[in-house]
Amino acid sequence: MSLPRREFLSLLATAPALAMTSSHAADSPPDMPHVTWSRQAVIYQVNVRQYSAEGTLASAMAELPRLKAMGVDILWLMPIQPIGQLHRKGTLGSYYSIRDYTAVNPEFGTLDDARAFVRAAHAQGMKVILDWAANHTAFDHPWTREHKDWYRLDAHGQIFPVTFNAGTPREEHWSDVTQLDYEAPALRDAMIAAMRFWVTEVDLDGFRCDVAGEVPTPFWERARRELDAVKPMFMLAEADKIELHRAAFDMTYSWDLAQLFERIGQGKAGAPELRQWLAKEPHGYPLSAYRMRFTSNHDFNSWNGTDAELYRDAYLPLAVLTFTLRHAAGLRRRGGAPGETAGVLREGSNRLEDARAAAVLQDARGAQACASGARGRPVRRGGHGTGRRQRQAVRVRAPQGRGPRRGRRQRHRRRAGVPAGRRAARARTARMADRGRMSARPAAPKGARTAARWAEVAL
Repeated sequence: MSLPRREFLSLLATAPALAMTSSHAADSPPDMPHVTWSRQAVIYQVNVRQYSAEGTLASAMAELPRLKAMGVDILWLMPIQPIGQLHRKGTLGSYYSIRDYTAVNPEFGTLDDARAFVRAAHAQGMKVILDWAANHTAFDHPWTREHKDWYRLDAHGQIFPVTFNAGTPREEHWSDVTQLDYEAPALRDAMIAAMRFWVTEVDLDGFRCDVAGEVPTPFWERARRELDAVKPMFMLAEADKIELHRAAFDMTYSWDLAQLFERIGQGKAGAPELRQWLAKEPHGYPLSAYRMRFTSNHDFNSWNGTDAELYRDAYLPLAVLTFTLRHAAGLRRRGGAPGETAGVLREGSNRLEDARAAAVLQDARGAQACASGARGRPVRRGGHGTGRRQRQAVRVRAPQGRGPRRGRRQRHRRRAGVPAGRRAARARTARMADRGRMSARPAAPKGARTAARWAEVAL
């Protein structure tokens, strides 16, 4: 099932109109300052093992110039530490079952390789954050033997596997990890020391913190203070607690939007539901809060389904919406509002996936340009982040059916409050969208190529 054009236009038109009516609660946390390079940034998630045939940091480093050309600003490395052997899941194990917080998985390389990767990223003008699993460790982490009191224990005084979302329909059993107990002051000291190690020794720029809501907020606030004293940090929480924005995290996950997107993709929701979400979503969050919008991530892809399964033909338009919703992604648009945040790209497993992501970025930038004052003017596409083979002459698809009737165009021109010149430009754009799709990127998916054009008409 494809997303009808009129429905998509309605979704896009909803975003800028409703966002201006949103407000935050009087009791929301105070505004928190962010590092300047995080504003309007694009985050790119890197799964080192699956990123290349070699599956190493060195091979991933060779791709940095291409990622920079694609428009990436922040690289999010999934955990690169050694994986536990005891109760390991499968033969490879989970990255989030960490056996040593201050070492590098030998599959990926060495600590020197990690330093070299970060230096190379910085040389390209990009920042690097590391995925951090502070809620639990592998069963064979040295702390399980040396500091058993740092863990939650069962009635027999033994460590036990983590049960996540216990007692709910979404209950998960993490049999390869055991949960830490932050009531132990010495654990807090040790965990912050481990995080500081990566900042001082590898020059990391921040952390993405796994299941951050399961770890006490006061710990995160202390960690942020002490890490900022070494180097100003960018902190992303895999959680949506408002209190995390008080003094610990720059960005939290917007889980509810992803769930709404899934309903839209399945035809169970549409523009009215998105309007409702936009009207209420920022409530309680400070104006400075970054909210991470996404259609997929490594968990969604593994457990919920692929983009095609979750969103069907709507996945590319919805990806554009994650970048163009106000209070979501500014994509380096000048004059962004304080609450606008970074866009997030899921890691591509190959160059084709990255080409698709680049197409979404390009079309999202075009849609955002329309929203910020370039309404009615054709979006220039092609050139940025495209390879030589993609920079080809513009193709115009043959007309598909009849164009809009004259009476419809006249009604369009008579819309009150819109200057005649702009009305005419919008009408021309509408005719272009109806008669054929133009693109300087023939290798990109059809949906991505048309998203910015439709955004022009809607906005």
